[in-house]
Amino acid sequence: MAGLGDIVQKAFYLGIGLASYAGEKAGSTLAQLRTQAQKLAEEMVARGEMTTEEARKFVEEVLARAQQPQAQSSKQEPVAEPRRIEILDDEEPSPSESANVDSLRAQVRALEEELKRLQQQ
Repeated sequence: MAGLGDIVQKAFYLGIGLASYAGEKAGSTLAQLRTQAQKLAEEMVARGEMTTEEARKFVEEVLARAQQPQAQSSKQEPVAEPRRIEILDDEEPSPSESANVDSLRAQVRALEEELKRLQQQ
């Protein structure tokens, strides 16, 4: 069992390492974004297009928006089943179309029965 314990320990350390690396990457990406936003804001202040207070607010807003999708995506719940869609047709089918639809329905039923039979084997 010592071999299994070593594998579990290595998997645990791998998970910690991956989490640490992901955190560092996210932090460095955020730092790069902050630097770029500050440079842009400084250029706009130098040209007189915004004040230093507006530049500070601009940088804070950019960083807040960058962090927002991460928080929202973690709150989303997975969908249990695909949503069923029903297509309704207002037109009455012609007799030949009706026969074709009935034939297709019979084929679908036969395929469903074949699938159930194969699953039971």
